[in-house]
Amino acid sequence: MPIETEPFDAAEHLTGEAAQMELLAEALESGDAKFIAVALGTIARARGMTKVAKDTGVSREALYKSLTSDGDPRLSTVCGVLKALGIKLQIKETP
Repeated sequence: MPIETEPFDAAEHLTGEAAQMELLAEALESGDAKFIAVALGTIARARGMTKVAKDTGVSREALYKSLTSDGDPRLSTVCGVLKALGIKLQIKETP
């Protein structure tokens, strides 16, 4: 008898702002563009993709598509999503 599984969506469990910021910090620290896009997509879904899309001026479908491991969002899209999420990036030198 096969084991039945259910799809897992991290956005459903990533409801706290601190956890969301921890995910994004880890993604940025990795330097992996795909991980960063997925992290932003997960946070946007957790907060409401429709609202984020409206605030960025990008269609919801386009955000879903670009904020995945297969997507390649433009810098303007990433900046718009960060602004819509109320996230400000700061730069610091690495030791």
